[in-house]
Amino acid sequence: MKLRTILRTLGSLAGLFLTILVVLDLYAPPVKSVERVKIRVGHFPNITHAQGVIGHGLSRKGEGWFEKKLGPEYEVEWYLYNAGPSAMEAIFAQTVDFTYVGPNPAINAYIKSKGEDIRIIAGAAGGGAALVVQPDGRIRTDADFKGKKIAAPQLGNTQDVAARAYFLSKGYKITQTGGDVYIIPTRNPDQLTLFLKGDLDGVWTVEPWVTRLLIEGKGVLYLEERDLWQGGRYVTTHLVTGTRFLKEHRDILKKWIAAHVELTQWIHQNPEEAKKILNEEIAAETGSPLSPQVLEGSFARIELTYDPIRDSLFKSAEDAFKVGFLGKETPDLSRIYDLSLLNEVLAEKGLPTIQ
Repeated sequence: MKLRTILRTLGSLAGLFLTILVVLDLYAPPVKSVERVKIRVGHFPNITHAQGVIGHGLSRKGEGWFEKKLGPEYEVEWYLYNAGPSAMEAIFAQTVDFTYVGPNPAINAYIKSKGEDIRIIAGAAGGGAALVVQPDGRIRTDADFKGKKIAAPQLGNTQDVAARAYFLSKGYKITQTGGDVYIIPTRNPDQLTLFLKGDLDGVWTVEPWVTRLLIEGKGVLYLEERDLWQGGRYVTTHLVTGTRFLKEHRDILKKWIAAHVELTQWIHQNPEEAKKILNEEIAAETGSPLSPQVLEGSFARIELTYDPIRDSLFKSAEDAFKVGFLGKETPDLSRIYDLSLLNEVLAEKGLPTIQ
């Protein structure tokens, strides 16, 4: 066979082959891109939400702690909040799936939903709160607080309730708008500014603002809130979800809680690296890092733990009721906790479960 004939035959076969490929491509089913499931998680840009902040920071670096535990089919979206009520409203609206939040916002949301929509599924942090007063000696004893102005971060928040309950226990008349001691809802950054100007006599707040008031404001530590609690332990931050998400996505929550427990342990085992990641993420979220002194002082007062420290929440609820924040009847909080997943994780890891 002549070379020209051979080439012509090969060309015809190539053309036929290409035609077959085109036809197969036209009738082949489209390849679907796999969309990852988004997990929406909230936290405050605060040292008392360390697991959330560090988790967010590692996500930002592409080294996601929680992402590795969840698996490649999931994607974590982080949401920042500066107040507990807004975080709980996000749970109600199902715009976040779960969030790190303080005990009193969780209590208020639970009561608002008549116990139907909110569950605490793990602890995150305890401690960290204190009462700081001016260094000029205007307050030396409990009797000196009469007529004084004391700031707390937000009306009805955890530190606000603690301050009102404390002064009520000392015999002062306390109302939401006045009384013998004026409890003034004041944003944490404004607390420091007003304290420096001398416009506030004291501040009941939480870290890192306690240490900032002591260092930058030259304040005097009047009391550590832990001294008011049996055993010195009380809850500052919880992990909270909605009942619908808990019912429909227990597998996701269990993986998250397992990663949360492991991260808490890792922070205790690697405090310097943890503080570095935490401070970098706080800088990314707020625009400025904590000073080394503030970072060290804050960590010394905070207990990072997956234990929800249940008894302290019930005491906090009693205090909130006494100072008039929870209506006319003592709230029934018997269903506010669902620690079943946490205890499954702890049992599998050979750790003591939470009773």
